[in-house]
Amino acid sequence: RSNAGEAMAWSESVDTLLANKNGLAAFRTFLKSEFSEENVEFWLACEDFKKTKSSTKIASKAQRIYSDFIQADAPKEINIDFHTKTHISRNISEPTLRCFDDAQRLIYSLMAKDSFPRFLRSEAYKELVKKQQNGNQKRWLPFL
Repeated sequence: RSNAGEAMAWSESVDTLLANKNGLAAFRTFLKSEFSEENVEFWLACEDFKKTKSSTKIASKAQRIYSDFIQADAPKEINIDFHTKTHISRNISEPTLRCFDDAQRLIYSLMAKDSFPRFLRSEAYKELVKKQQNGNQKRWLPFL
């Protein structure tokens, strides 16, 4: 059960939103409706990738991220500049835990400056906030 003001708190920053399970789910649903969920999926894949310990897993996870999001005509191709894409393509044969950092920063920035403000203005977000506020009133005022 989400606590009162949880949805309101998501508006503080994109970090607050991404760190909250319900916020992340709502944001993903919103991005799906805009056909740009690949951005948050890439960001999450990078977050998971950076926690990888085994060198064999690093190579296989890097390859999966590359084929899913970076290479030309990837199924969930993210919108990054040519220079960043080329740099990753050159280094993907010997990936490090930092090999996607630049691309992840670009996508994070895109979400923070573009998708996040639109999400906060969306009807879906306003509905969530309203539901939580109404639910909260009912809890405190049982006669409503």
